[in-house]
Amino acid sequence: MHSDIVSVQTSFGRQNLFLETGKLAKQADGAVIVTYGGTVVLVTACVSKEAREGIDFLPLTVEYKEKTYAAGKIPGGFFKREGRPSESEILTCRLIDRPIRPLFPKGFVNEIQVMGLVLSSDGENDPDILAVIGASSALSISGIPFLGPIGAARVGLIDDNFIINPTYKELEKSELDLVVAGTKTGIIMLETQAKELSEEKIIEGIKFGHKHIQSIIALQEEFKKRLGRPQGEFSLKKIDTALVDEVKELSYNKLIEVCSIPDKEKREEEISLLSKSLVEKFAQEAPEVAVGDVKLALIESEKEQVRRFILKEGKRVDGRNYEDIRPISCEVGVLPRTHGSGLFTRGQTQGLAITTLGTASDEQMIESLEGETSKSFMLHYSFPPFSVGEVKPVRGPGRREIGHGALAEKALKFLMPSKDEFPYTVRVVSEILESNGSSSMATVCASALSLMDAGVPIRDIVAGIAMGLVTENDKYAILTDLNGLEDHFGDMDFKIAGTKAGISAVQLDLKIREISFEILEKSIMQAKKARFVILDKMKQAIDKPRENLSEFAPRIHVLQIDPEKRGELIGPGGKTIRKIIEETGVTIDIEDDGRVLVSSVDAQASERAIEKIKGITAVPEVGKIYSGVVKRIMNFGAFCEILPNKEGLVHVSELSDKFIKDPNEVVKVGDKIQVKVIKIDELGRVNLSKKQAEK
Repeated sequence: MHSDIVSVQTSFGRQNLFLETGKLAKQADGAVIVTYGGTVVLVTACVSKEAREGIDFLPLTVEYKEKTYAAGKIPGGFFKREGRPSESEILTCRLIDRPIRPLFPKGFVNEIQVMGLVLSSDGENDPDILAVIGASSALSISGIPFLGPIGAARVGLIDDNFIINPTYKELEKSELDLVVAGTKTGIIMLETQAKELSEEKIIEGIKFGHKHIQSIIALQEEFKKRLGRPQGEFSLKKIDTALVDEVKELSYNKLIEVCSIPDKEKREEEISLLSKSLVEKFAQEAPEVAVGDVKLALIESEKEQVRRFILKEGKRVDGRNYEDIRPISCEVGVLPRTHGSGLFTRGQTQGLAITTLGTASDEQMIESLEGETSKSFMLHYSFPPFSVGEVKPVRGPGRREIGHGALAEKALKFLMPSKDEFPYTVRVVSEILESNGSSSMATVCASALSLMDAGVPIRDIVAGIAMGLVTENDKYAILTDLNGLEDHFGDMDFKIAGTKAGISAVQLDLKIREISFEILEKSIMQAKKARFVILDKMKQAIDKPRENLSEFAPRIHVLQIDPEKRGELIGPGGKTIRKIIEETGVTIDIEDDGRVLVSSVDAQASERAIEKIKGITAVPEVGKIYSGVVKRIMNFGAFCEILPNKEGLVHVSELSDKFIKDPNEVVKVGDKIQVKVIKIDELGRVNLSKKQAEK
């Protein structure tokens, strides 16, 4: 082993967690190998030597990659090399980014890149938590100014007992999937999916997770201490205080006026005019002052005024009190040809959700390190630029869109019916048509309306609300129904979704280092009151799923056949099943357990296909009478086909009540006769009777 390798470990849940540096990726500013069980993640952190000019934000990028070699696999499909990030990888990038982003000093504009690479996967432990811990560790030892370390843990709930770092299998039966990230004294990030748990239970789970991350924080502190690396010297971008003071003085009265304008567009127009006038003034009187610095000084002044308005005057920019919700309207069935649609408008945020019902063949197949899985419920979120009155090129979905869609999907997932109850594949698309705060929670509400309009038997209606926060020393204000300006200048974006029975999804992001459990608990309970108000409003539009599906949606009929009959139904090379599909125009999906799903918008076509399937897969029953066709005649009786490819023997003694010497006296090949099944022997041979069928 190399002498410069440093390794530490601590007990974390049911296994030990190891941190190691000095062996791999030694040219990175910080590189840490995180090992838990058989899962190993390498996380690196690098920083640019020079500050990036002309920006007023932290230039942090996070990348995360799961390559199939980690699980001993080769990628499927035509391309045997990993391509663009999967949705799962993008969501993990966000999971890493969200808790570390607030922990860099204000004015730090050197580019930072954090990269996580899964080197080994044991198929039991999710590498995402290890990647978050690894990012904090790599930054802590890199010399980059980072106000960590932080710890992270996943919390499950099985049989009313919380567990740390549940495995993939345990999560399948867990009522909770909660990711907690925090410092020694507070919470910095939450990501939660729950089965309608109470607010109190969610808080209990958060505290349980926070308690267990203390060992991870202590481990990183020991790690950093043993390495003894000094922090690098970096300059922070600061605007000249004299300029800021002058801009504040020049804009003070106008900003008070602007902060009283509730309409977003008018307020932005006034700010734009104010910015333009200030730039022109400084261009004439102090041309040495950069235009960008004037604009940044105005942003600082506006931020200070908005926060002062909230904390010292108890007012919000749009005139609401802290707990007020903007006006809400709900509609269903707004589109004529879709399977279901719901329109949810809250203030200047509007989401249109459209539900489409499909068959099993429409399920999404997912290839990941833990194996291949399929999804029968998908929720996709779209945020076009016109929703905020902007002109931008439209590309594929960005990380934010994928993240917001995943959050809304979590909020609804546990409320969806099982495949046995509702054998459809369900896709919901949320089109954000207008946005001024919490479009992801508008998506939850619109999607619930749309699903109910489509006749999807969800267990209950779901709503979501976003909570904001403004703090100054020991004073703080928790804001219900966060708007865009409060999100931009505030300290917290806390999204909580659920039913009246409990919480189904939570997402917390901060711009400050942490929040206390006091603020956390008050925010959650304040959100509960708001959620109930929204749920009551939604129920005025539709209070339960429609009993009938749209006339344009496929009807799925489920048949149960003997699994051993699957081969007969499929036929050689799929010939039999293809013939049925071609003749009827239906869609047929055959499952391993013998379930056959027949779907079509045409009810008569479905009936024809079902009859054909029943005929092929039916098993003769003793005592049942069939209409058969004579296929062969022997001297001892006649063979009769009673089901497709299934014959039975009518012995000469069972052809008639009278004595028959030659079967040809009674039947001929091709005759259609009624026969009764009187016996099926151990070899599956069927004995039939014509005379008993006639009685």
